[in-house]
Amino acid sequence: MAMRTFYNEIKGMKVKELPTYLKPMFTIDYLKNSVKRGLDNYHAKYIETSSVDPLYHICFGGMIFSYLVALPEERRHLEHQQQHGAH
Repeated sequence: MAMRTFYNEIKGMKVKELPTYLKPMFTIDYLKNSVKRGLDNYHAKYIETSSVDPLYHICFGGMIFSYLVALPEERRHLEHQQQHGAH
């Protein structure tokens, strides 16, 4: 939804106008306010409604994070196994 809004805002602009439009969006204050607004929306949507979804977000996020942390080691193991054959 946010991407669609952003696209609709910039699709009528010329390329020369784009940097002046985007530059204020990359300031520290703008990013802080965006994160704060996102956290407030998350809190209103999930925490205040006593939803079980935050628990799912933590579980699945933890699984994805642990997979990404272990991925380089698994890739090295697979590459070594392919180079030297299965033992």
